[in-house]
Amino acid sequence: MTRLSVPRDRIRVVLTESIHPGAVQALSDAGYHNIETIKGAPTGSALRKVLADTHILGIRSQTKISADVLAAAPRLFCIGCFCIGTNQVDVDAAKRQGIPVFNAPYSNTRSVAELALGEIVMLFRRIPEKSTLAHAGIWRKTARGAHEVRGRTLGIVGYGHIGSQLSVLAEAIGMRVLYFDIVDKLALGNAVPVRSLNKLLAEADAVSLHIPDTPATRKMIGAAEIARMRPGAILINAARGSVVDLEALAEALRDGRLGGAAIDVFPQEPADGEERLQTPLQGLTNVILTPHVGGSTEEAQAAIGAAVADKLVTYSDNGSTVGAVNFVEVALPVQQGVTRFLHIHRNVPGVLMRINGVLSSRNLNIAAQYLRTDADVGYMVSDVDGQLAEGQGIRRALEAIDGTIRSRFLY
Repeated sequence: MTRLSVPRDRIRVVLTESIHPGAVQALSDAGYHNIETIKGAPTGSALRKVLADTHILGIRSQTKISADVLAAAPRLFCIGCFCIGTNQVDVDAAKRQGIPVFNAPYSNTRSVAELALGEIVMLFRRIPEKSTLAHAGIWRKTARGAHEVRGRTLGIVGYGHIGSQLSVLAEAIGMRVLYFDIVDKLALGNAVPVRSLNKLLAEADAVSLHIPDTPATRKMIGAAEIARMRPGAILINAARGSVVDLEALAEALRDGRLGGAAIDVFPQEPADGEERLQTPLQGLTNVILTPHVGGSTEEAQAAIGAAVADKLVTYSDNGSTVGAVNFVEVALPVQQGVTRFLHIHRNVPGVLMRINGVLSSRNLNIAAQYLRTDADVGYMVSDVDGQLAEGQGIRRALEAIDGTIRSRFLY
């Protein structure tokens, strides 16, 4: 009988950067026992050596997967980013090599929303300044400049999963919530959408950013936007480091035009604990600086581990690409009594005809077939009735089709 392209017990899984142990357990429970865990983020020749015989790779934000690295990973067939972003992977190069990339875009929303809300309370109460003084032995017990958040207006820029959850939490403690998003979003609770960023900036006592890194959002909050904010307002950025002009922000904080800021993300972030963070906001007592820990809670990491591990297992076992950031999405049922194989190819004419020609020439009946394409790549999954006999040369024939990137027998 035809065997799997790679039997499950021989599929090598590598997880870098101390991914949550729940991910290891989930993979092991699914029958993947050849798992190597690496504490740090390997680079250069060490990374290439690791990937030389790896089939499934799990990373966080510090392991950089470039086109050159992918070229040194001939057996790699999927990547899981155990985090929110996928900027650390050349996803286009991965697609061209037939490697879907998965992430967990929603698993840490609660953690980020809670951090933003906590920072809003701390800044309105001027806790960073008081904490700094107390550490220096100075007892500054005063209510001057300290305020409750109840009755204050929170402006949320980006009303997605994190922004909308922050909206609910802020309203629960008595804040009025405005939000701005380039896409129409249904308001939760009593939140009110506004038509422009400028209107939000002019009305909000606190502004919290929850937007992606795109050409349109880079330096979205610059000197002009900061000047439109209310005197004494505070700014929270737990989104992406590129969206705020930190020099302009630092100037506004030093001048006293803004009341405070909390920044969790930076344009250039240290690669590891040995490299120092450098930002113009350092030394300002009305600023909270955190090392990109918005989603770094045990609960969020456990949820991310479970979510990404499930996507990797589902793709490896079943061929479903739901949740891939660089592939067409195909949701596949589990079939009984069939042989399933996938075929990833360049999107050129005639490939499907040639695949079916391989099958029909061997008198094989197609029970089901699924095909999706984008501008570059086609993804086809076929279920053939029964178990295929050895010696038919099906795998070699499929791989010989012009335009083939990779093929795999799943079951």
